Amino acid sequence: MLARHDLWVPALALIVATLLWEGLVRWAEIPHYILPAPTQVLASLWADAGSLATAWWFTIKITFGALLLAALGGALLAALFASSRWIEMALFPFAIVLQVTPIVAIAPLIIIYVDSTTAALLLCTWIVAFFPILSNTVIGLRSADPNLRDLFTLYRASRWQRLRWLLLPSALPYFVAGLKIAGGLSLIGAVVAEFTAGAAGRETGLASRIQEASFRTDTPKLYAALLLTSLTGIAIFWLFNALARWCLGRWHASER
Repeated sequence: MLARHDLWVPALALIVATLLWEGLVRWAEIPHYILPAPTQVLASLWADAGSLATAWWFTIKITFGALLLAALGGALLAALFASSRWIEMALFPFAIVLQVTPIVAIAPLIIIYVDSTTAALLLCTWIVAFFPILSNTVIGLRSADPNLRDLFTLYRASRWQRLRWLLLPSALPYFVAGLKIAGGLSLIGAVVAEFTAGAAGRETGLASRIQEASFRTDTPKLYAALLLTSLTGIAIFWLFNALARWCLGRWHASER
C-alpha cells in the first residue's frame, strides 16, 4: 500500500517542473517550433485529439497483442526449458540472439519478409518483449524448494501434480516480474517498429504521428504525441503493478 506522501511528492514535483517549463518559455519568448509551452502542447493534444486517438489505439493494439503472445510463448518455452536441459541448450542461444540484436536493425528485414504490416509490427514487438518473460519464468520454475521437490518425489506425484502444485506457484512471482518488464518493453518495441513501418507510409501509430509532426516542424503536436506515449507507458506500469499485487499480495513477500 502506497503512503500518501508517495503520491503527492512526485505529483508536486511534476507540477513544479511544468510551471517552470511554462515560465521559462514565456519569459525567454522561445518560439513554439523550438520549445512549445505545456499549454501549447495541451492545446495541440486537444486540437489533434481525433488523429492522435486513432494512432494511440493502433499502438495499444500492437503493444498488448505482442505482449499476450510474448507471455504465452515465453511461459510455454520456459516450461520446455525447465523440463529438458537438452531443449534449453539447443534453443536458448536463439532466444539470446533475438534479445541482443537491436530491433531497429532487424525491423526493416521483417517488414520486407512479412506481407502484413500489422503482423510485422507484432513480430518486432514480440521479439523485444519475449525474453524477459522467458528468462524470468525459467528461473522461477527452477527455484522450487529442493525439499518440496523431494517430497513430491517421495509421494510419487505425477508430472501434472508437480507442475500444478509446486512449479507454477514457485514460478508465478518471477513470471509476473518478467511481465512488468515486458509491458514497458512492448510499448517501446511497438513505437520503434512503427517508426520503421511508418517510413514506408503504411500503418499509422503514435510513431507515425511523431514523424509526421517532425517533418512539418509541428513541435507542439510532436510533444503531444510524446506525452501520450509517456502517459501510456506510465499506465502500463501501474496496470502491471496492480496485477502483481492482486496475484501475489496475499501470499508472497515481494508484494506485502
